[in-house]
Amino acid sequence: MSRSGPVKGLLVAVVASVAAVAGAQFHQHRHQRLPIVAGPAVARVASLSEYGEGLARTMADTKVFFLQGAEPGGSALIMAGTHANEIDALLSALIFVENAVVEKGTLIVIPQLNHSASVYTRPGDGCPLFYGIETPWGTKVFRFGDRGASPLDQWPDPDVYVHYPDAQLLSFLDARNTNRSWPGRPDGLLTERVTAAVMRLLAEERVDIALDLHGAETMFPVTNCIVAPERSMRIATMASMTVTAMEGFENHVEPSPKGFRGLSHREIGDHSDTAPFLLEAPFPFLDQPTGPKTRDLLMTGRDPFLLSLAGQQKLFVPYDESGWPIEKRVGQHCSVALEIINQFSRKRADRAIRISEVPRYADLVRNGVGFYFHDPSKADPARVHLD
Repeated sequence: MSRSGPVKGLLVAVVASVAAVAGAQFHQHRHQRLPIVAGPAVARVASLSEYGEGLARTMADTKVFFLQGAEPGGSALIMAGTHANEIDALLSALIFVENAVVEKGTLIVIPQLNHSASVYTRPGDGCPLFYGIETPWGTKVFRFGDRGASPLDQWPDPDVYVHYPDAQLLSFLDARNTNRSWPGRPDGLLTERVTAAVMRLLAEERVDIALDLHGAETMFPVTNCIVAPERSMRIATMASMTVTAMEGFENHVEPSPKGFRGLSHREIGDHSDTAPFLLEAPFPFLDQPTGPKTRDLLMTGRDPFLLSLAGQQKLFVPYDESGWPIEKRVGQHCSVALEIINQFSRKRADRAIRISEVPRYADLVRNGVGFYFHDPSKADPARVHLD
């Protein structure tokens, strides 16, 4: 009697079990929402679809937090989650939302700009689905996202992505990348609708400066820096020099290329009255020659392969046995963002923006990231928003 029948049946059962478990995990990842506790300055929470009708009832719609000062002044926008696998940006933006006290002007924060990318990841590359940040009240769990929007939300990918309005030919992968789709178009691809909605927000809310937070490989020269076009260069240079001299971490300025289209730090400046800045913090998890893409690497930035490359002077940032821990990466984002806002306010006293109670680099290194997150279960339910 042949045994092939029972063996095949067993294999089918095993494959079905694995598929069921994986399907349940992916479903949980796509549909789990992030609780955000609105801090003392949050006066209004909007949806990005209020500025772009093509986003309503899609996974690309996302929360927009308006932090209002007691005195009138200018307006700044902080965006994170452009690339949802660059977690330091999201964590930094949430620290502003949950802690900032705005004394003058308005601060607008979009924690998950490419929300569709935040509900998509690539476990085939060994990436975790979730990660946790330890807080005084327990572990706050986050989704680990991807660089581009989910193909479940935007499909199919074109053979070549034709950027609007310049018609520059880009990689097909860039069609789902919100840092290649600026300035967007209201009736375009989903990512183009996202950036078009932000462009409308910039105009309607009279936003003076826009900060786009990112993380970059240690082997990539455009890291540990502020990227700025000509109109933003003076403020970026002063902010970089100040944090380097006063706070003890390295930071430099990179010019925004004129010939590469679709980038926030180029298109926002070219298509609006807002001065854009893009912040890059070192993020070793993105480097290719590393060990397994574990949660430990995500948090600590420690990797033996990168340490060896550092000894060969192949990296563009300082690197030793301590790696690049998340406290330093988030701390740099907070300090650089605050300093850009401060330098703008010095230059434009009539449009000044004053913010307090946001930790800077030394505070994050000393206290950790989780210290600044509030327990949603203890907060007023009306102040807890799911994104």
